[in-house]
Amino acid sequence: MQISEEVVATLGMQIGLTGLILYMSFIVYDLAKESKAGKYGTIVLFGTLGLGVFGFVLKTILTEILV
Repeated sequence: MQISEEVVATLGMQIGLTGLILYMSFIVYDLAKESKAGKYGTIVLFGTLGLGVFGFVLKTILTEILV
């Protein structure tokens, strides 16, 4: 069984981005904990990260639909 370059690139991108998002979540959590941001500050930090991830996913979906 031979795997094409496209399959490897797609899987690598999905796994890599998932790992990056999880790592960024850990960084934001650690930043909130170390700075004693409180509940509201932590929600704002994770909300900002979530909006960035949502924007990236939305861009990917729109690119697939429009092209």
